[in-house]
Amino acid sequence: MKLKKWIFIVMMLSLVSAFSSEIDFSGYVRNYTGVLLQEDSEFPVLQNSFDMSIGYQSNKGAFLANPYLNINKDTISDIDFRELYIDLFFTNFDVRIGKQQVVWGKADGVFITDVVSPKNLQEFMLPDFKEIRIGVNAAKVNYYIGGSMIELIWVPQFVSNTMPSEDSIWNTRHIDFSNSADDIDTSLENSECFARYSIMTSLFDLELVGGYMWDDEPPITAMTPQITFKHERLAMAGGSVGSTVGDFVLRSEGAYYTGKDFVTSGNLLESDYIHYMAGLDYSFSGYKISTQFIQKAILNYDDSMVSDQFSNTMTFMINKKFLRDTLTTEFFTYVEFGDLNALLRPKLTYAFDDGISLIFGANFFVGNSGTYGQFDKNDMAFVQIKYNY
Repeated sequence: MKLKKWIFIVMMLSLVSAFSSEIDFSGYVRNYTGVLLQEDSEFPVLQNSFDMSIGYQSNKGAFLANPYLNINKDTISDIDFRELYIDLFFTNFDVRIGKQQVVWGKADGVFITDVVSPKNLQEFMLPDFKEIRIGVNAAKVNYYIGGSMIELIWVPQFVSNTMPSEDSIWNTRHIDFSNSADDIDTSLENSECFARYSIMTSLFDLELVGGYMWDDEPPITAMTPQITFKHERLAMAGGSVGSTVGDFVLRSEGAYYTGKDFVTSGNLLESDYIHYMAGLDYSFSGYKISTQFIQKAILNYDDSMVSDQFSNTMTFMINKKFLRDTLTTEFFTYVEFGDLNALLRPKLTYAFDDGISLIFGANFFVGNSGTYGQFDKNDMAFVQIKYNY
């Protein structure tokens, strides 16, 4: 399979080279090295990446191909397209067909209504979100009505989240997720549908969304003799709104889900749940500050459920540029309440004039349990050398 992808990429690059004067090329080459902050100082990340975007646009349509390649410890671990689609432009609507990433909502660092694209969680939530989102083969129609838009998306083939391998440091229970989506056949009946209405005014930006989809994160139904998963249909309705008030940006996002199965001490129980966020952004003297409160609440709660009825998380971010905007300092953190745990992410980026960036950062996991505390042994420092072209 990987050889076929290589052949296809080479053929595509050879084809577009004949029209290179009309085609835009961009992308990056990156070396990424991470070391665990423990006595043995292992290197869980030794990765070289190549990412290229090849785009063409005219009055009638557009084309985008985004091949990428990751080489981890001398082994090709990923070679694929993040996106590969064509656009057709008409008077009042556009059509996009092919592999595409769809971004919804206004939350930072969390997925609430952003549910069309599944997630690559092989490295937990640490990579850039462009790398976390997985493109889906879909047909999308955007219909424009004045300053508003209606978006309809049909996904004929279900794609689940990509989970860490059984021996990964990001798989604390050492679960084999390799067969987690095997029970969903590709058929018209099993396809997914999504819709969004959005409008921008001088006072606010509003999105109303809905989806009928499969659960990307199915609960485990059995551990022996073989780990099995149960995908169920979910229905989601929600939206997001943002507004600027003076120097402040107010953001909110929420969704209501039906059909979710929750693990109990003996079996599975189905319950509706809500997931929402309220956020605030503020800028002053070159500083950008952002904070969010996020809650997930199970509505028909039962004491036998393994999950807490209320999951509360806050995020905080501050960044500032120095040295004529060449040096960027940033600090981002998640704090989860209940079993108090957190993820702290300081980062320092220096951008040279020739497209080269040098990035130093760290990931500190605080706590003994919870979403972030379960990785308390995975504190890591990293350095990235990135060339953007």
